Amino acid sequence: MGMHGSARRRSRPEAGAQARQEAPRRPAGRRGRALLNARSVASQVFLLQLAVVVILVVATLVVLLVQVRNQAAEQARDEVLVSGEAFANGPGLAEALDGPDPTAALQPRAEAARKRSGLDAVVVTDTRGIRYTHPDPEQIGKRFVGTIEPSLKGRTTVESAEGPILPGGESDVVQSVVPVFRDDGTVAGIVSTSVTVKHVNRDTAGQLPVLFGTAGGALLVAAAGAALVSRRLRHQTHGLGPIEMTRMYEHHDAVLHSVREGVLIVGADGRLLLANDEARRLLDLPADAERRRVADLGLDPAAAELLASGEAVTDAVHRVGDRLLAVNVRPVDRHGGPAGSVATLRDSTELSSLAGRAERARERLQLLYDAGVGIGTTLDVARTAEELTEAAVPRFADFATVELLDAVTRGDEPDEVDPATATHVVMHRLAVRGVRDEPALHPAGASIRFVAGSPMTEGLATGHGQLAADLAASEGWRAQDPEGAKRALENGIRSLISVPLRARGVVLGSANFWRSEQEPFTADDVSFAEELSARAAVAVDNARRYAREHNVAVTLQRSLLPRALPEQSALDVAHRYLPAEAGVGGDWFDVIPLPGARVALVVGDVVGHGLHAAATMGRLRTAVHNFSALDRAPDELIGHLDELVARIDADEADPEAAGEGMITGATCLYAIYDPVTGRCTLARAGHPGPVLVHPDGTAEFPDVPVSPPLGLGAGLPVETVELELPEGSTLALYTDGLVEDRHRDLDVGLDLLRSALAETGGLSPDEACRAVLDAVLPDRPGDDVALLVARTRRLAPDRVAEWDVPADPAAVSGVRADVTRRLADWGLDEAAFATELVVSELVTNAIRYGAEPIRLRLLHDRNSLICEVADGSSTSPHLRRAKSTDEGGRGLFLVARFAQRWGTRYTSRGKVIWTEQSLHNASPHTGTDSEEALLDQWDDIEF
Repeated sequence: MGMHGSARRRSRPEAGAQARQEAPRRPAGRRGRALLNARSVASQVFLLQLAVVVILVVATLVVLLVQVRNQAAEQARDEVLVSGEAFANGPGLAEALDGPDPTAALQPRAEAARKRSGLDAVVVTDTRGIRYTHPDPEQIGKRFVGTIEPSLKGRTTVESAEGPILPGGESDVVQSVVPVFRDDGTVAGIVSTSVTVKHVNRDTAGQLPVLFGTAGGALLVAAAGAALVSRRLRHQTHGLGPIEMTRMYEHHDAVLHSVREGVLIVGADGRLLLANDEARRLLDLPADAERRRVADLGLDPAAAELLASGEAVTDAVHRVGDRLLAVNVRPVDRHGGPAGSVATLRDSTELSSLAGRAERARERLQLLYDAGVGIGTTLDVARTAEELTEAAVPRFADFATVELLDAVTRGDEPDEVDPATATHVVMHRLAVRGVRDEPALHPAGASIRFVAGSPMTEGLATGHGQLAADLAASEGWRAQDPEGAKRALENGIRSLISVPLRARGVVLGSANFWRSEQEPFTADDVSFAEELSARAAVAVDNARRYAREHNVAVTLQRSLLPRALPEQSALDVAHRYLPAEAGVGGDWFDVIPLPGARVALVVGDVVGHGLHAAATMGRLRTAVHNFSALDRAPDELIGHLDELVARIDADEADPEAAGEGMITGATCLYAIYDPVTGRCTLARAGHPGPVLVHPDGTAEFPDVPVSPPLGLGAGLPVETVELELPEGSTLALYTDGLVEDRHRDLDVGLDLLRSALAETGGLSPDEACRAVLDAVLPDRPGDDVALLVARTRRLAPDRVAEWDVPADPAAVSGVRADVTRRLADWGLDEAAFATELVVSELVTNAIRYGAEPIRLRLLHDRNSLICEVADGSSTSPHLRRAKSTDEGGRGLFLVARFAQRWGTRYTSRGKVIWTEQSLHNASPHTGTDSEEALLDQWDDIEF
């Protein structure tokens, strides 16, 4: 504002000087004659007129001087007001006032603004009136001289005041007082801009030459003629002076010929009053367009109606010919002007094109982002291929297909495709997607062999995407499958981009993008298709590698799990095993026959997934078999497993990582069922407890003491529980993957399991497994699931024979006779000889080397005959080779010869030596055979 004000003050003296220079000069002789004739009537009239003119001029000068002074004062008030508001609303002013050092931040700005605007002072104060800035640094920190109360209430004031403006002393000033607002509307401080009265007077004095020059000109011009001309000129120019007229003409000329934006002035009657050159070019107007109605200029009807409507419109886009014009219309009669409107036209064709390309690029980037998020979410090769087609259709293509090499679909490492033999490569189409359901392309599952010259073959050979903008003209593509090509063309498919799917430098397959409804593909689309396919190829390769590892882990796990359950008569058992979708885990189960017709049930779970979990599961399952072969009690077996897992963790720890390594976490539930007594002994380490279903259908979770998970027991004792199971009871063992799910509570899963088992009373164990999985299994299990359902049987009392044996060798013959009679009752006469020999040897050894009480028990199982001799000694016999000179030591050889299996198990009151004879393989022996004859079989053995 200060600069514009200075410019106006300089222009007026220049105009006055120019007027004085252009005033006509009178000849000296003529002035002399006028003076000589001063007493004539004409001279007196002239002098009277001159006096009147002088009086008028003087009066005019006084009036003009007062007016100029008032205008200068008013101009000063306007300048300080505008300058103060501009500075107060400047960016960062409120933050500077609230800052730690307002003077340091604002003094340079205030002085710079003062010098630019021509003001005498720019003062910034706080809300108490203490100055932060001032032209005289000594005045900083002192109280501001002026009225600040209205500004503290948010009002702006302009006033005259007295105060120290310059170092020279005090002076009257015209100053503005403007509040500075924070973002929340509170006043942060005050800005005051001011000019001195001397400054205003100096500006007024600078205009006196203009006034006196004007007066001199008035004396030289006839009052009547000057007044008449002046009135006519002011009427015709609406009060504009020559300078303003010149500027207006220059602006008018620039608008007409130089402005690169169309301008139209339309009258209230809809006629075109003015059109500049750019408007004529954009609208292709005729030469005589002005004064014609806009509707008659041959424009688009919508555009013509808009231009003639006179209604305010902002950036309305209309197509005129091959151009897109942004039209703005404003009426001109709002401020008392003549009726009509002004319209501006801007060619936005190129801008729209750029905006379209920018929008297209944004959409492509968004598509790439969505593809990066949506492709490869399942680590499944086929699903990943489908996700690629879902990402491409319909945002990039109308149809999309994905073909992969056969090795990739199996999870194997594909062979590198030789460009020379690319035509011999066979691929399988895994995914097809389109905007329509018509069978325009081969369906998923089809095998495709590409021929030479097709875009697919060229892509495999070059490793880059291939464009076939016009499929009808692509002979190689049509030659590959003439009937399929004809069907595709009939369905409207016209354009193709084929991109090889490559990852780690190896070709995995091919992705093909087709268009029918969208514009044909261009060369710019190839790079985008390659980028999209590259991201998908990485996901496909990850899925392939995962599938390979998953297959290896599944194969390993399947090989480690039991292929079939062993034959036994104590339990009717069924099982289910379901690997997790996320990867192979370490769940396992086992049914292990034990001596005495007993059966061990095992369910375990190794924490984690993958090869390590499967391998650890195999080690633990083997260990359980080994410990079971030793006929350990459940608590002892769990204790040995705990020590084994702790040792595995110690062996696999990384010594360079301060003992850190892959820690094996595992749980186990071990149960032994005895069909003779109906008792089941259970122990568990961190594993979910079993479900017991009674014959009446009541299901419950028996209270089985839980020990820490395997590897964390730290030598703590393992507790067991013994349950009495009636015949027909159902015992269900399971892993946590069956009942745990992140979408439901564990208690809910357990209740579902108990309810499902309670409804399986009339079902077989296999049918019960199926019913349980249908009712309890989560939709997407996050872990492996192992389920073992066993229904109990009891060995009939008439199949069990027991004798108490006195510690007298003479009692052996009587026991042997009792055994022979019982075998005859069972119809096992063929096994009598071998059984008598086994019983004789075991009872004799118990009498000779064992301790009382001695007890013999025979069990007639479905397929075997079991002989058990128990005594109170814990000394275990062992098989050895007797020398030819030894009198004894051959008894266990005989037992091992005639028994299918034999062994020793320890009890809380001694030991039990048991033998098992297979009834299917029993061979008859004649009564002439003797022990000595049998021992002759060992004569050729060196002892």
